[in-house]
Amino acid sequence: MLKHIAILTAAVLCAVGAAKGVVMVNAQYGQERAAAQAAAASAPASEAAAVVEHHASTAEVAKAADGHYWAEAEVNGREVRFLVDTGATEVALTGDDARRLGIDLSSLTFDRNVTTASGPTKAAAVDLDYVSVAGAREDHVSALVLESGLSTSLLGMTYLGRLSKFEASRDALILRP
Repeated sequence: MLKHIAILTAAVLCAVGAAKGVVMVNAQYGQERAAAQAAAASAPASEAAAVVEHHASTAEVAKAADGHYWAEAEVNGREVRFLVDTGATEVALTGDDARRLGIDLSSLTFDRNVTTASGPTKAAAVDLDYVSVAGAREDHVSALVLESGLSTSLLGMTYLGRLSKFEASRDALILRP
């Protein structure tokens, strides 16, 4: 009986120690997030969506005032602004963004039927060398260039689904490569 009490006491002490460690890590993380949120709040509205926070193994994209997550990504060496869309099966590019990436639209075959919020349209498949959001980089990302129906490019599941984890909080989108 005494042996069981000693084991139980040791287990409780270990649990308490572990909980204190988690609280300390969460407190540090909370301070870093508070600093990033303060930076986002003080930035002009056009810049607030681009405020990104880096951690050792995570990247964060601040939630914009409009309630959406806007990610400034590097794609094939160029900047593209994406609306993060977990409901989009693939990364979807507007024609303008595709042209800025050096994609020749006249050489594409728009043979895929897709449905956007604006209705049905045609799309062409492309392979992007890489997509990187705040350092969360994925190579050889499949994407679609849409003929019409998009006002902004969408960061969909062909990128997000390759991350080890992504999660949305009230304030930020957390990406783990």
